[in-house]
Amino acid sequence: MTLAVAVGDAAGVGPVVTAHALAQLGDDRALVYGDAAQLARTLASVGVEHGSLAAGARIELVDVGAVSTAAVTAHAPTPEAGAQALVALRAASDAVLSGRARALVTGPVSKEAIVASGTPFRGQTEYLAERAGLADDDVTMMFLGPRLRVALVTTHLRLGDVQAAVTGARVERTVRHLVEALLRLRSEGTVRIDVAGLNPHAGEGGLFGDEEVRVIGPAVERMRPRLPASVRLRGPRAAEASFREAASGLVDGVVAMAHDQATIASKLLDWGAAVNVTWGLPFVRASVDHGVAYDAAAAGEASPEGMVAALALAQRLVPASRGAP
Repeated sequence: MTLAVAVGDAAGVGPVVTAHALAQLGDDRALVYGDAAQLARTLASVGVEHGSLAAGARIELVDVGAVSTAAVTAHAPTPEAGAQALVALRAASDAVLSGRARALVTGPVSKEAIVASGTPFRGQTEYLAERAGLADDDVTMMFLGPRLRVALVTTHLRLGDVQAAVTGARVERTVRHLVEALLRLRSEGTVRIDVAGLNPHAGEGGLFGDEEVRVIGPAVERMRPRLPASVRLRGPRAAEASFREAASGLVDGVVAMAHDQATIASKLLDWGAAVNVTWGLPFVRASVDHGVAYDAAAAGEASPEGMVAALALAQRLVPASRGAP
């Protein structure tokens, strides 16, 4: 199987964590998109060989343009590194859309740097949906880790905009996508999914808000008869109760209403081991669950754990029935 890997911002930890993770790739192959000269030096520093996939190599570097030493060593958002990271993301996504690769793995990018380069950009999740010809609502951001698997109804919104954005259709889509992902990872046994409320105590019967009664609860009821018999769906429930039970292994997945409701729990429980997955694309996409970490890059303290997890999960999520590449 061939993976397309976009390493992310050249001034951050992306190149080095990618190099270390590729050392653990196994028998699969990777097309790696970025500054080929920088990547070649980084791979060499960790003893990883590269060449041409056509010639039988496991790793092939695809040059999308150089980033100056000044931009790399700045370890800060720059328009130069932002523009190059976006070109790499575009080229890597083209590889999976064309069938040259079977899954996309992405390193961290800086939204600030990409926007500074002159391109409006809200995040890789939204960008990849657009590249695939999909709307934002066609895909789901989820974080899949060893202790918590959580999917988000809304993503990169101001907190004040979340209330109006929680709709029945979005709740239903998020439930459906999380069920699909969990069944892809585990085909046997009961899958237990909680849908969290938006308000404190899941609204306390309407005392703290009516979204649970008016929107979320009805969406859950509509979804129940549409799911496989092996799926147990509950909700809306108080978010803190659902996340606590997920941490204890009593719940297999949680549908969260807002970005930080999900990511705070994910990063506390599975920091470094969770994988950011975009579900609903016509290909598997997995990413690290951390940012560019310019400070860690400058200090030489980057941990490859997140990229190792992203590569491994991408390999697991690709449907076994599909053929080459």
